[in-house]
Amino acid sequence: MTYLEYTVKRVPSGLAKVLYVNWALVVLLVAVASVGFIMLYSVAGGALRPWAEPQMQRFALGLAAMFMIAFVPIWFWRNVAALAYGVSLLLLIAVEFVGEVGMGAQRWIDLGVIRLQPSELTKITLVMALAAYYDWLDPQKISRPLWVGLAVLMVLAPAALVLSQPDLGTALLLMLGGGAVIFAAGVHWAYFASVLGLGTAAVTLVMASRGSEWQVLRDYQYRRIDAFLDPSIDPLGAGYHINQAKIALGSGGWTGRGFMQGTQSRLNFLPEKHTDFIFTTLAEEFGFVGGLSLLVLYALILIFCTASALKQRERFPALLTVGITASFFLYFAVNMAMVMGLAPVVGVPLPLVSYGGSAMMVLMGAFGLVQSAHIHRPRGRA
Repeated sequence: MTYLEYTVKRVPSGLAKVLYVNWALVVLLVAVASVGFIMLYSVAGGALRPWAEPQMQRFALGLAAMFMIAFVPIWFWRNVAALAYGVSLLLLIAVEFVGEVGMGAQRWIDLGVIRLQPSELTKITLVMALAAYYDWLDPQKISRPLWVGLAVLMVLAPAALVLSQPDLGTALLLMLGGGAVIFAAGVHWAYFASVLGLGTAAVTLVMASRGSEWQVLRDYQYRRIDAFLDPSIDPLGAGYHINQAKIALGSGGWTGRGFMQGTQSRLNFLPEKHTDFIFTTLAEEFGFVGGLSLLVLYALILIFCTASALKQRERFPALLTVGITASFFLYFAVNMAMVMGLAPVVGVPLPLVSYGGSAMMVLMGAFGLVQSAHIHRPRGRA
């Protein structure tokens, strides 16, 4: 059955689509975003400005965009996936020439209304393109080297552009998110074993290149790795972020110091307290209970998205939902691991909680795609 046939015959139309919205997922997204509003209010010293109010406005806009995307038939998003991927690549290239520099990195394009970070957009367009690719590809060819190579090239092209900005964290997320779609598509496990071996060799090569003429990473990135392995070697430099984060996490105890009572954030010891390290502020003020509560909300989002993916009968919406779910998991898993000292500091925001425009809007658009797949999946007998 073609997309057009099931869209015409089996998918709800008009106001009936509202009944098929995954409203539980909407409630969970609002709950997580509300946690972010509360924490941004706290880190600003009990003020809506400069972070909480703009974040609320962006979330409201993102929620509206999510519903707009959700009500568009999923076959439309399949048809524009290649175009969206191509546009995101062009934007990444444009960053090299007209991008704005911030905190030592050239990652943004000023569009007047908003400063767009194309690497955030690429996280979703890459998943769309891979899902469309495997929807088009003959299942018998999925594990053949040529077709696997094309998929890998689709992942490596944007990852290389993002790495040059430099943005190691986002480049890794692109590769992991793309790998999740490739794995879900059914590519043979031997390819992933080979990638693991090559990855180990690459890490060895990266570390061996330090101090040489062909050094792979920037000096500050190597210092972050050193600080990850032993934060005490430079407590006021590269190790400062993680040391202060651990102090905030530990001082929160079971129930926390209380709302707006966190000394690490209030006294500005905690760096990037409104963006990458906002989870430590939450843990300091609301303790283990608060941190676990947020983690439960994230887990429920994963469960509802995974359940939606399992109910899909068509390849594209199933892979699209899986890819977005995996990317969302990587977002918060990497951030939490980073602030707890379980991973190097790579500059990954906490989804829907950290302050930021591009990340918020792109993520809400991604959940709009998940909702579109959920709303427009065929129901009843095939």
